[in-house]
Order: sequence, then C-alpha cells, then structure tokens
Amino acid sequence: MKFKFIKYNFVKRTDEECLKRASDFFELMNKRRSVRSFSPVKFDRKLIELAISAAGTAPSGANKQPWKFIIVESYEIKKEIRIAAEKEEKESYEKRMPQSWLDDLAPLGTDWRKEFLETAPYLIVVFKIDFTKSDSELKKHYYVNESVGIATGILLASLQNTGLATLTHTPSPMNFLQKILNRPSNEKPYLIIPVGYPAEDAVVPDIKRKSLSEILEVT
Repeated sequence: MKFKFIKYNFVKRTDEECLKRASDFFELMNKRRSVRSFSPVKFDRKLIELAISAAGTAPSGANKQPWKFIIVESYEIKKEIRIAAEKEEKESYEKRMPQSWLDDLAPLGTDWRKEFLETAPYLIVVFKIDFTKSDSELKKHYYVNESVGIATGILLASLQNTGLATLTHTPSPMNFLQKILNRPSNEKPYLIIPVGYPAEDAVVPDIKRKSLSEILEVT
C-alpha cells in the first residue's frame, strides 16, 4: 500500500523563541532523577495514557510502530511481578554479575530488592513487537530496538513534563513478564517503568552528569 503524502505542518519560530524553548526543556529534563521510593498515592491514569500517546508519535522503522505499553495498576499483579523480578535480580547479584559490575553499582546502593515494583501506584511495561501476523502472513518489523528506545525516551520525557517520578528497571531475563501479563509470542519485554509521586522521604544519589563538552563534538 502506497502512502498518501500531505503537506508538512511546520511552524517556524524565531531563534530567540527556539532558544527559550530549548533552554526550558533542558532545565525540565535536567531535574529528572531515577526514583526508587514511591508514594502509593494514586492519580488520574489519564496522565499516563497521554504520555503513552506522546510515546506513540515516535519514528519507527518503516512506520511499523513496534511497541506495546501495558499499564499495571492491580496490586496482585504488581506483587507477582515483584516476586518474579526479585528472583532474577537475586540470581544476578549473587551469581551472574561480574565483580566489576557490582563495584560500579555499590555507590548507588542498589541490590536485588525491588520494593518499588509493588509500592508505585502504576507500572508501565514496555514490550517490543518483532513481527506481526495477519492472514497467515508474517510481517517483519525493522529497527525494533531503536524504534522502541526512541519511544521510551519520549515517554520518560512526557512523564517528567507531567510532574511524575519514574524509574527504568530491566531485570534480566524478563521473560516472566510475558507470562504474567499474558502477552503473545511476538511481543518481548523491553522495560519496566514504575510511575508515581516520590515518597516524602525519597532520596537520590548526588551524582553529576557529564558536561556538554564531554558529550559533544562538532566536526
């Protein structure tokens, strides 16, 4: 099927307007931190749905949009996910991770315990879709990891803009999510994002981000 092409609706702004918007966005995102202590207080789920709508605007290989976002709010399912994730994380911390990895994690104070999977009011579980099947025809997707990664970045930025705290969590392996959430075989777990307000006593490590000069080169 050939796409119909339409005129791109582009709004040209002055350099001053663009710089202000860019600066404001940087300040917003520079305040984002990974939070591991969440308040259990719920809020309007529509906030997350709108953030996922924004994530769905991400570019993707051949416009296949190879993503699925599952909002988990059931306490029983969150608890089941926590139990399964902690089982894998305990195995990783005690047997799978090399000492160099453990040494790098030590200053952050993390371990295999993942209370946030149960206390955060919502979890967003991101799945990547490797292929679709229709009329017995297998249709492959392209640049799946890249496409889902871009969508996830937009999702995190949108949630930050909304005023919610987030964390990216990737227990390995994550196959248990496919079973717990009853997802089809063509969907593979990509990421868990706990979402909510931070607990009143939430703390974060006093880390420093790399400066622009460290991450940018112009040729």
